[in-house]
Amino acid sequence: YADADHAGCQDTRRSTSESAQFLGDKLVSWSSKKQKGTAISTTEVEYIAMSGCCAHMLWMRSQLTDYGFDFNKIPLYCDNRSAIALYCNNVQHSRSKHIDIRHHFIQEQVERGVVELYFVTTDYQLADIFTKA
Repeated sequence: YADADHAGCQDTRRSTSESAQFLGDKLVSWSSKKQKGTAISTTEVEYIAMSGCCAHMLWMRSQLTDYGFDFNKIPLYCDNRSAIALYCNNVQHSRSKHIDIRHHFIQEQVERGVVELYFVTTDYQLADIFTKA
């Protein structure tokens, strides 16, 4: 699960990325980290949060594969349809050009079938607890 709190810091207006990684139904890792730059849209904030979550999931996958675990597609849940659409449609639009290229690597993971993106409503967004608590 990946989520973000857009412009949540009252002083800098920076957003916070949060994620929760599960192995089956067990929480094995979580993260809450202030983003480095100030984002201008919720889509950008969620896009960055999903990118960080994906990188962490791929690292976990490589570690667990060494211990004999086998994975099909890794599900990644997000409550922002625009961010998911941006990942699934790699056409650059004038409204998305400002998003740093370093966050686009997740598109490759989706295209290769390593990660599969899913929309989840805010009511079922498990990563929300890290900024809404």
